Amino acid sequence: MYPACQSFLVFGLSRSGAAAAEFLLAKKAEVFICDDVRGGAVERTIGELTKKGAKNVKEEDLPSLIDRCDALVLSPGIPVDHRLAVAFKRHKKAVIGETELAARYLKSPIVAVTGTNGKTTTVSMIAEMLTADGKNAKACGNIGTPMLACMNLGGDDVAVAEISSFQLETLSSLRPHVAAVLNIAEDHLNRHYNMENYVFLKSRILKNSAETECAVLNYDDPIVRTFAEKTKAKIVWFSRKEKVTGAYEANGALYYGEEKITEISELAHTEPHNIENALAAIACAKLLGTKSEAISSVLKTFKGAPHRIEYAGEADGVTYIDDSKSTNTDSAIKAAECMKNDTILLLGGKDKGYNYDALFAALKKTRVIRCVLYGENAFKILESAARSGYKNITLTEKFVYAVKIARLLAVSGQTVLLSPASASFDEFSSYEERGDAFVSIVRSWQREENERQPFAAEQAKACAAADGNDDKACGDGKTGEDDEDGSGAENVVYLDDTYRSNGRGGEEKEE
Repeated sequence: MYPACQSFLVFGLSRSGAAAAEFLLAKKAEVFICDDVRGGAVERTIGELTKKGAKNVKEEDLPSLIDRCDALVLSPGIPVDHRLAVAFKRHKKAVIGETELAARYLKSPIVAVTGTNGKTTTVSMIAEMLTADGKNAKACGNIGTPMLACMNLGGDDVAVAEISSFQLETLSSLRPHVAAVLNIAEDHLNRHYNMENYVFLKSRILKNSAETECAVLNYDDPIVRTFAEKTKAKIVWFSRKEKVTGAYEANGALYYGEEKITEISELAHTEPHNIENALAAIACAKLLGTKSEAISSVLKTFKGAPHRIEYAGEADGVTYIDDSKSTNTDSAIKAAECMKNDTILLLGGKDKGYNYDALFAALKKTRVIRCVLYGENAFKILESAARSGYKNITLTEKFVYAVKIARLLAVSGQTVLLSPASASFDEFSSYEERGDAFVSIVRSWQREENERQPFAAEQAKACAAADGNDDKACGDGKTGEDDEDGSGAENVVYLDDTYRSNGRGGEEKEE
């Protein structure tokens, strides 16, 4: 059992919380469960866990358990400064997470990947590379599968774990065979208060590493580069700019040491940020003895994770790109830099505690011609746009309005990019749900376009048969119903050159 602990309170019954409760019950511990969110999924989880022996408690009864329980297990979506966590710490009780339990009991080697952006993609790449080489590897952690789901892995298998800053708050025992830090940019400042705390949490992934372990670090990121001074692990770099000890880009190819792994032109994804992800994955896979052929084959066929600069469809000649996973400014900048045509960018959602000045400074160097702002933080983004002198702004209230307005603004040959630079929780349960909603809207427009085509063909025939004077017969075939729900001009604010803003003022996975 967790050191000197026999009685646990699991607070937050997300996938990781439920996994922790099940694991502890299997270890014959006394387990109390509680969630301050109610709904069908939570109620089902409570029902399943109580059948297995857990004791469900009401939120108002939680203080009475502080003396009785030896430790508090927090869901990643609940911050460590929650009043319950503070009370447990005040009574010298452990506050841990599901990942901490897994770190103590997992028998297999662990590859742990953290960073601001690219974690899920890199973890998926590594797991696929290891699998292609005949190893039994499982992707887990913040990617969506609890680490405790890997308890059946043996010493010859590999757990490839995505580790978020939320998980690092309650993680003290992790000692990965390979730890990778991809990049550091402003994120989650609403949770961690300032950049110093955020950087410190990210560095904790290297806290327990010894000389026998390896740290894969981004040489091109000045913050990540300083992490080399904070660990005893062997440093293996990856870089797009320098020939480093590790994985690097040179002469149109990717190398590990002196060995060429693959030509960049052969990669399934050649965007700059995905090349960085590939280099990190190459380094991690090679450190685990993976054959270069297996690594190369995955890089050439890797499909990528959903909602990451993903083609959503085309309607009326406009291309729609779903980058809903973009929940910070750094990822939105990288997405914008990938656009080859004039682009309308959808920005907004739930605020994460930083300003957007750097975003608008960067957008001036891209093909973005207008931003449509929406959501809880729309006016905060607007203030950054005004400070940066960025004038091509359209403002609306809700996500669906923003998508429909972008359709009205875009012309054939242009692109509409959903890359919100914000969390989704003001209107959605996850970035996945937000991205799915975007794709659903685009596909509905594609169906409308397909239905219009026979009508347009009939009109063309009528035009050919007419003498050219029948205006009604020669219409454009549009239905005039693009904005039937009232999400048009009355919900839009157009800003001219004289505008000055006067201001306005517990998730499972990290976004």
